[in-house]
Amino acid sequence: MFGQQPILVLSQNTKRDSGRKVQLENINAGKTIADVIRTCLGPQAMLKMLMDPMGGIVMTNDGNAILREITVQHPAAKSMIEIARTQDEEVGDGTTSVIVLTGEMLAVAEPFLTQNIHPTVIIREYRQALEDAIKLLQEKISIPIDLNDKDKLKEVIRSCIGTKYIGRWADVAVDIALDAVNTVTIVENGRVEVDIKNYAKVEKVPGGTIEESRVLNGVMFNKDVTHPKMRRYIENPRIVLLDCSLEYNKGESQTNVEVFGEQDFTKLLQLEEEFVQRQCEDIIALKPDVVFTEKGVSDLAQHYLVKAGITAIRRLRKTDNNRLARACGATIVNRTEELRESDVGTGAGKFEVKKIGDEYFTFVTQCKNPKACTILLRGASKDVLNEIERNLQDALHVAKNLVLNPRLVAGGGAVEMALSAALTANSTHNTPYRAVAQALEIIPRTLAQNCGANTIRTLTALRARHSAGVSTAGIDGETGEIVDMAAKAIWEPLAVKMQIYKTAVETAILLLRIDDIVSGSKKKTDKEPTAPANMAAGQE
Repeated sequence: MFGQQPILVLSQNTKRDSGRKVQLENINAGKTIADVIRTCLGPQAMLKMLMDPMGGIVMTNDGNAILREITVQHPAAKSMIEIARTQDEEVGDGTTSVIVLTGEMLAVAEPFLTQNIHPTVIIREYRQALEDAIKLLQEKISIPIDLNDKDKLKEVIRSCIGTKYIGRWADVAVDIALDAVNTVTIVENGRVEVDIKNYAKVEKVPGGTIEESRVLNGVMFNKDVTHPKMRRYIENPRIVLLDCSLEYNKGESQTNVEVFGEQDFTKLLQLEEEFVQRQCEDIIALKPDVVFTEKGVSDLAQHYLVKAGITAIRRLRKTDNNRLARACGATIVNRTEELRESDVGTGAGKFEVKKIGDEYFTFVTQCKNPKACTILLRGASKDVLNEIERNLQDALHVAKNLVLNPRLVAGGGAVEMALSAALTANSTHNTPYRAVAQALEIIPRTLAQNCGANTIRTLTALRARHSAGVSTAGIDGETGEIVDMAAKAIWEPLAVKMQIYKTAVETAILLLRIDDIVSGSKKKTDKEPTAPANMAAGQE
C-alpha cells in the first residue's frame, strides 16, 4: 500500500483503476481497434474514408494509414496503433493482419482471466507458443525461393497486391515493384543492400491512366531549365553535379565596406563578377552539357553558361541529387575549383525537359547501369495516387524482403491454419497455449467473413483439410472457397508473417502485464472524473 500512497496524494483528481477491471478494459480496447480494421483484410477488403482535422480526406484499406488518422484516448488502444506503425517500418506489409491478430490474442485471454488464472501463467504459455510457432515456420512450414525465378517472385508480389486497391492493375504494379527493387539492389562483398527509401522515389503526377505508370531507367524531378535559351533535349549528356551556389558569396557575418571613390565601388562589382566568371570557367573547362546544383544560379552565371551552350538546373533537392549521382555515375562536388574529369557523369543516355499537365519535369533517362530510379505514377486524382503509392510501398517492401530473406509461406490463411493445427497437437488441455492456436484462426475466419462465405462451415472444412495433411489449403479471398494455395500460387514472404506473429504475441503479453492505470488529471475542476476515456471509434 505504501508504494501507491504518494501517487494518490499528488492530486485530488488522480483516477486509479486496477486489477481485473483494467485487464478486461485493455482487452476491450484492443478488440475495438481490431474491429475497426477487420473489414480491411483480404482481396474483398472495404476501404475506409477518413477525415483529418484539416478537412483533407484519406481513402485506404492499409491498417497503418487508417490507425494513423484515428484519435484514441485509451492507453492500450494507443499501443495497438503503435504496433501497426512498427510493422509498416519493419517489413512494410501485414499491418492489417497484425492488428486483427493482436485483438484476437487479447480476446482469447479473457476467459482465463475470468477464471482467475494469473496473467503471468498466461504470458508464459503465450511465449512458449510463439517460440514453437517460429521454430515450425522456419523449419517445417516455409519453403525456399530461387531469386532468379522471376515468375515465382511475381506470384508473391501479386498475392500481396491482390488485397489492395491497386489489385486491378496487378500486372503493372508487380512489374514496377520488381524493376525498382532490382535497380536499387547493390551486392558488395556478399552484403546485400536494398535502399528503397532513398533511391526509389515515387513521383505522383495527376492525370493520365494508371496503366501509364512505369519505372524510369533513370530519374526525374519537378524542375525546369533556368534560362529559356538553354537546350531542353540532349543525347548522351555530360553531367556535372554541384553542391555550391553559382553566385557571389556574401560574408557570413555582417561585413562593412568603406568606399572612398567611385572607382572603388566599380572595383567591388568587378570582383564579384570575376568571382562568378571564375566559377563558370572552371565548369566550362570540363565541357559538360548539363549542370545541376542544389543552390542558386545567378543571372550572370546563366549568361556565361548559355554562351558555352550548357544547360543549368538549380535548387535541386539533396535526395534528388544523390539519386542522380547514382543513376548517371557523377560525383557531387562542393567547390567548382575541385572539379575533375572523373567527376563528370556520362552514364545517362538522354536529358530531356518535358511538360506533363501544367508542370515541367526534367528526365535523365536511358542510364547504362542506374542504381537509383524514379517510379512515375499516373492516375485520376490525388486521392487515387496517394492510395496507389501506399499500396506500391507495400509491394516494394515485399520484393525487398524476398531479396533479403528468400523464404515463402502459403497465403490465404493456410499458414495460420497449419500453425494452429500443429500447436493444438502439442497441447492437451484447454490452456492459454491452445488459445494461441485458436487465435491464429482469426485470419482465415476474417477472410471468409469479408467475402460473405459461411464462416463456421468454411472453417470446419478447412480444419478437416489440414487434419488430412493438406498443409497449403487456404481460403480463396475472392470467392470464400477452400483451395490449395500452392496450386493457386498465393505466397507470402516468411519475414512478414514472422513479424506479424512476434508483434501480435508480444503486444498481447505487454497489455496483459498491465494491472494498474493511474491517470493524473490536468483539469482544475473536480466536475469530470478522468478515467481512461473510451476510444473515439466507440467501445463495444
